[in-house]
Amino acid sequence: MQIYHKIQTVFKRDMSNRGRIIETEFALPEFEYLKGNEWVWTEKVDGTNIRVDWVRSVGRKFGGKTDNAQIPARLIARLEELFPPEKLDAAIRTEDADSLTLYGEGYGAKIQSGGNYIRDGVDFVLFDVLVGGWWLRREDMLQVAGALGLRTVPIVGWGKLMEAVERTKFGFKSEWGDFQAEGLVMKPFCELLTRGGKRVISKIKFKDFAREDKE
Repeated sequence: MQIYHKIQTVFKRDMSNRGRIIETEFALPEFEYLKGNEWVWTEKVDGTNIRVDWVRSVGRKFGGKTDNAQIPARLIARLEELFPPEKLDAAIRTEDADSLTLYGEGYGAKIQSGGNYIRDGVDFVLFDVLVGGWWLRREDMLQVAGALGLRTVPIVGWGKLMEAVERTKFGFKSEWGDFQAEGLVMKPFCELLTRGGKRVISKIKFKDFAREDKE
């Protein structure tokens, strides 16, 4: 099944200067063109990329950012608990297809800064669903999440792309608790593709700016 695509940071990075972002240069022309349009902002969770593949004729498979990614044993155990085959099969019937892929973030203790989210355990939060080559709209993703009893990444706001950048630059509290959110993931209100057929989706992290402030 399909590995989750790279999410491009809003701005280009100066690799000769420790990868600092260049706020005057957009990473993609689509970002600059669409900067005045309405984008949906969701909280970026600091964890590890997880995908759950389900094909009725094959079964269930867990994967990471790549096919060779190592998933912590405690997280595997949690995924097995969350995604028994019968629940996945029931969810897929609601989409009138024979396969689906769930994309999310595995987070919690000893996963990146996941101890902020859960001090003594691990969990999974859903952020995208692919069915038959189609990325589901958020309202449809929420239906799948409801059928599976999953949490989804929270919407933090709506607005222009640079408003999301400013929100992240000055920081905001995570929906998980009283700590600094890692950043935002932004999608155009209407799903769009680049000329090369890639999704228009972007991200920005608080540390992209905090690192510069410290030096």
